[in-house]
Amino acid sequence: MASAREFKERLNGQFARIGHALSSPKRLELLELLHQCEKSVETLSANTTMSVANTSSHLQVLRGAGLVEARREGTYVIYRLADEQVNALVSSMKRLAESRLAEVERVLADLNDGLDDDYLEVADRAKLMKLARTGEIIVLDVRPEDEYEAAHIPHAISIPLASLKTRIDELPRDQQIVAYCRGPYCVLASEAVRVLRGTGFHVVRLGDGIAEWRAAGQPVVSGQA
Repeated sequence: MASAREFKERLNGQFARIGHALSSPKRLELLELLHQCEKSVETLSANTTMSVANTSSHLQVLRGAGLVEARREGTYVIYRLADEQVNALVSSMKRLAESRLAEVERVLADLNDGLDDDYLEVADRAKLMKLARTGEIIVLDVRPEDEYEAAHIPHAISIPLASLKTRIDELPRDQQIVAYCRGPYCVLASEAVRVLRGTGFHVVRLGDGIAEWRAAGQPVVSGQA
C-alpha cells in the first residue's frame, strides 16, 4: 500500500494540472472567450489572432485539465467551459492578482489612461435599463456578434469593436452612449471609448460584463440585434 506521502504527492499532482492549464496568458484568454459563449476552434483563432494549430494546442491542454469540453458540429469542433466553476476560479485568480501584484494595477492604469473620468460605476442598474428602454441613453455592446447573440444587456445594440469605425454613423451624436464588453479586465470597451470620443461622441464605459450583470441579479436576453 502506498504511503501517506505518496498519496499526498499524487493528489497534489492532480491539483497542479489545473495550475499548469492556467499558467498561459493565451489559455486564460481562451477561457474568458468561452465564458461568453461556446465557440469553434476557428472562431477562437480569429478572436485571439493565434493560428488554428496553436489555438487547438492550447485547447487540448485546457481539455486535458477538465476545464473545457468539446463537441462536433459537422466539420467543426465547438468548445465550451466545462462548468461555471471554471469561470469562478479564473475570476478569483484575477482578483487575487489585482490585490497582490502591483504590476496588475499599473497595467490597468495604462489601459485606462485618460479615461478615468469616463468610467461608469453602476449603482442602479435598473435605472440604466430604464434609460436605455426609453431611449435616453444608448447601451452599446462592442463584443463580437456571437457573444451578443448568446447573452446581452436588455435594450443594448450590437456594434463589434472591429466594425465600429465603419458603422459609426449608426450611432446618434446627441445621446450619451454607455459601452460595455466582457467585464472589468476587457479592453474592447476602452478602445471603443477612444474611437468614439475621437469623433465627438459623449461616451462612458460600463464596468460590468454579462457575468457581473447577472451576478447583480439583472436580466439578460439573447438573440440577434
